[in-house]
Amino acid sequence: MSLFEIMLLAVGVAIDAFAVSVSCGLAEKKLKYRYALMAGAFFGGFQIFMPLVGWLFGFLFRDLILNYDHWVAFILLVFVGGKMLYEAFKNEDDSDSEIIPISPFTLNNMCLLALATSIDALAVGASLAMVETDIMLPALAMGIVTFLLSVAGVIIGTVFGHLFERKIEIVGGVVIVFIGFKILIEHLVTER
Repeated sequence: MSLFEIMLLAVGVAIDAFAVSVSCGLAEKKLKYRYALMAGAFFGGFQIFMPLVGWLFGFLFRDLILNYDHWVAFILLVFVGGKMLYEAFKNEDDSDSEIIPISPFTLNNMCLLALATSIDALAVGASLAMVETDIMLPALAMGIVTFLLSVAGVIIGTVFGHLFERKIEIVGGVVIVFIGFKILIEHLVTER
Protein backbone atom coordinates (compact mmCIF):
# COMPACT_ATOMS: atom_id res chain seq x y z
CA MET A 1 0.00 0.00 0.00
CA SER A 2 1.52 3.32 -1.07
CA LEU A 3 1.69 6.40 1.17
CA PHE A 4 -0.79 8.14 -1.15
CA GLU A 5 -3.27 5.26 -0.77
CA ILE A 6 -2.80 5.28 3.00
CA MET A 7 -3.52 9.02 3.16
CA LEU A 8 -6.62 8.66 0.98
CA LEU A 9 -7.82 5.87 3.25
CA ALA A 10 -7.12 7.99 6.34
CA VAL A 11 -9.04 10.99 5.00
CA GLY A 12 -11.93 8.79 3.87
CA VAL A 13 -12.25 7.19 7.29
CA ALA A 14 -11.93 10.58 9.06
CA ILE A 15 -14.72 12.38 7.17
CA ASP A 16 -17.53 11.18 9.45
CA ALA A 17 -15.55 12.16 12.56
CA PHE A 18 -14.95 15.60 11.04
CA ALA A 19 -18.68 16.10 10.36
CA VAL A 20 -19.61 14.96 13.86
CA SER A 21 -16.93 17.25 15.33
CA VAL A 22 -18.40 20.21 13.47
CA SER A 23 -21.81 19.29 14.91
CA CYS A 24 -20.35 19.05 18.40
CA GLY A 25 -18.75 22.46 18.00
CA LEU A 26 -22.09 23.89 16.89
CA ALA A 27 -23.54 23.04 20.31
CA GLU A 28 -20.99 25.26 22.09
CA LYS A 29 -21.42 29.02 22.49
CA LYS A 30 -17.78 29.74 23.26
CA LEU A 31 -14.68 28.18 21.74
CA LYS A 32 -12.94 25.94 24.26
CA TYR A 33 -9.76 24.47 22.90
CA ARG A 34 -9.91 21.68 25.47
CA TYR A 35 -13.13 20.48 23.79
CA ALA A 36 -11.46 20.57 20.38
CA LEU A 37 -8.54 18.57 21.77
CA MET A 38 -10.94 16.22 23.57
CA ALA A 39 -12.80 15.48 20.32
CA GLY A 40 -9.50 15.02 18.50
CA ALA A 41 -8.19 12.67 21.18
CA PHE A 42 -11.36 10.55 21.31
CA PHE A 43 -11.96 10.36 17.57
CA GLY A 44 -8.28 10.03 16.68
CA GLY A 45 -7.64 7.50 19.44
CA PHE A 46 -10.54 5.32 18.37
CA GLN A 47 -9.39 5.59 14.73
CA ILE A 48 -6.04 4.12 15.77
CA PHE A 49 -7.43 1.49 18.13
CA MET A 50 -10.31 0.15 16.04
CA PRO A 51 -8.31 -0.78 12.91
CA LEU A 52 -5.84 -2.61 15.14
CA VAL A 53 -8.67 -4.58 16.73
CA GLY A 54 -10.19 -5.22 13.32
CA TRP A 55 -6.87 -6.38 11.96
CA LEU A 56 -6.20 -8.69 14.92
CA PHE A 57 -9.61 -10.32 14.76
CA GLY A 58 -10.18 -9.92 11.02
CA PHE A 59 -10.03 -13.59 10.20
CA LEU A 60 -12.36 -14.61 13.03
CA PHE A 61 -15.03 -11.93 12.82
CA ARG A 62 -14.85 -10.69 9.23
CA ASP A 63 -18.40 -11.66 8.30
CA LEU A 64 -19.91 -10.21 11.47
CA ILE A 65 -18.08 -6.90 11.11
CA LEU A 66 -18.88 -6.45 7.45
CA ASN A 67 -22.52 -7.50 7.80
CA TYR A 68 -23.46 -5.37 10.82
CA ASP A 69 -21.03 -2.42 11.09
CA HIS A 70 -23.45 -0.04 9.42
CA TRP A 71 -26.29 -0.98 11.78
CA VAL A 72 -24.15 -0.40 14.88
CA ALA A 73 -22.96 2.99 13.59
CA PHE A 74 -26.52 3.93 12.61
CA ILE A 75 -27.99 3.05 16.02
CA LEU A 76 -25.27 4.87 17.96
CA LEU A 77 -25.43 8.03 15.84
CA VAL A 78 -29.24 8.16 15.82
CA PHE A 79 -29.25 7.68 19.60
CA VAL A 80 -26.81 10.54 20.28
CA GLY A 81 -28.31 12.84 17.64
CA GLY A 82 -31.83 12.01 18.81
CA LYS A 83 -30.84 12.79 22.39
CA MET A 84 -29.52 16.19 21.27
CA LEU A 85 -32.77 16.88 19.37
CA TYR A 86 -34.90 15.81 22.32
CA GLU A 87 -33.01 18.11 24.67
CA ALA A 88 -33.19 21.01 22.20
CA PHE A 89 -36.97 20.72 21.82
CA LYS A 90 -37.45 20.08 25.54
CA ASN A 91 -35.50 23.26 26.32
CA GLU A 92 -37.50 25.18 23.70
CA ASP A 93 -40.75 24.24 25.48
CA ASP A 94 -39.34 25.56 28.76
CA SER A 95 -39.12 29.13 27.44
CA ASP A 96 -39.41 30.64 30.94
CA SER A 97 -36.46 28.70 32.29
CA GLU A 98 -32.82 29.16 31.41
CA ILE A 99 -31.79 26.97 28.47
CA ILE A 100 -29.08 24.49 29.32
CA PRO A 101 -28.16 22.63 26.14
CA ILE A 102 -26.87 19.10 26.29
CA SER A 103 -23.15 19.00 25.78
CA PRO A 104 -21.71 16.47 23.36
CA PHE A 105 -18.45 16.82 25.32
CA THR A 106 -19.30 14.42 28.10
CA LEU A 107 -17.35 11.21 28.54
CA ASN A 108 -20.35 9.06 27.58
CA ASN A 109 -21.25 11.09 24.48
CA MET A 110 -17.65 11.29 23.27
CA CYS A 111 -17.22 7.52 23.67
CA LEU A 112 -20.46 6.80 21.79
CA LEU A 113 -19.66 9.24 18.99
CA ALA A 114 -16.07 8.02 18.67
CA LEU A 115 -17.23 4.40 18.60
CA ALA A 116 -19.90 5.14 16.00
CA THR A 117 -17.53 7.02 13.72
CA SER A 118 -14.79 4.40 14.00
CA ILE A 119 -16.79 1.28 13.11
CA ASP A 120 -15.70 1.72 9.50
CA ALA A 121 -12.09 1.79 10.70
CA LEU A 122 -12.70 -1.55 12.41
CA ALA A 123 -13.91 -2.97 9.10
CA VAL A 124 -10.93 -1.41 7.29
CA GLY A 125 -8.58 -3.12 9.73
CA ALA A 126 -10.32 -6.46 9.12
CA SER A 127 -10.10 -5.90 5.37
CA LEU A 128 -6.38 -5.16 5.57
CA ALA A 129 -5.91 -8.40 7.51
CA MET A 130 -7.64 -10.29 4.70
CA VAL A 131 -5.15 -8.96 2.13
CA GLU A 132 -2.25 -9.41 4.56
CA THR A 133 -1.30 -5.71 4.66
CA ASP A 134 0.65 -4.25 7.57
CA ILE A 135 -1.67 -2.26 9.84
CA MET A 136 0.62 0.06 11.85
CA LEU A 137 1.17 2.84 9.30
CA PRO A 138 -2.46 2.94 8.10
CA ALA A 139 -3.77 2.95 11.70
CA LEU A 140 -1.41 5.77 12.71
CA ALA A 141 -2.34 7.76 9.61
CA MET A 142 -6.05 7.27 10.32
CA GLY A 143 -5.59 8.43 13.90
CA ILE A 144 -3.47 11.48 13.11
CA VAL A 145 -5.65 12.68 10.22
CA THR A 146 -8.80 12.13 12.30
CA PHE A 147 -7.29 14.00 15.26
CA LEU A 148 -6.43 17.01 13.09
CA LEU A 149 -9.76 17.08 11.27
CA SER A 150 -11.71 16.65 14.50
CA VAL A 151 -9.92 19.52 16.23
CA ALA A 152 -10.55 21.70 13.17
CA GLY A 153 -14.18 20.54 13.04
CA VAL A 154 -14.94 21.59 16.61
CA ILE A 155 -13.33 24.99 16.03
CA ILE A 156 -15.26 25.50 12.78
CA GLY A 157 -18.52 24.41 14.40
CA THR A 158 -18.05 26.70 17.39
CA VAL A 159 -17.20 29.72 15.23
CA PHE A 160 -20.24 29.24 12.99
CA GLY A 161 -22.45 28.24 15.92
CA HIS A 162 -22.58 31.86 17.08
CA LEU A 163 -24.42 32.77 13.90
CA PHE A 164 -27.37 30.61 14.90
CA GLU A 165 -27.28 30.68 18.72
CA ARG A 166 -30.47 29.05 20.09
CA LYS A 167 -31.38 26.56 17.31
CA ILE A 168 -27.88 25.23 16.74
CA GLU A 169 -28.34 22.14 18.90
CA ILE A 170 -31.15 21.09 16.57
CA VAL A 171 -28.83 21.45 13.58
CA GLY A 172 -26.12 19.42 15.33
CA GLY A 173 -28.56 16.65 16.24
CA VAL A 174 -29.97 16.54 12.70
CA VAL A 175 -26.46 16.34 11.20
CA ILE A 176 -25.47 13.47 13.50
CA VAL A 177 -28.69 11.56 12.72
CA PHE A 178 -28.15 12.26 8.99
CA ILE A 179 -24.63 10.79 9.16
CA GLY A 180 -26.10 7.67 10.77
CA PHE A 181 -28.61 7.32 7.92
CA LYS A 182 -25.86 8.02 5.35
CA ILE A 183 -23.71 5.20 6.73
CA LEU A 184 -26.67 2.81 6.75
CA ILE A 185 -27.82 3.67 3.21
CA GLU A 186 -24.27 3.49 1.75
CA HIS A 187 -23.79 0.00 3.17
CA LEU A 188 -27.24 -1.26 2.19
CA VAL A 189 -26.78 0.01 -1.38
CA THR A 190 -23.31 -1.58 -1.72
CA GLU A 191 -24.65 -4.94 -0.45
CA ARG A 192 -26.81 -5.30 -3.57
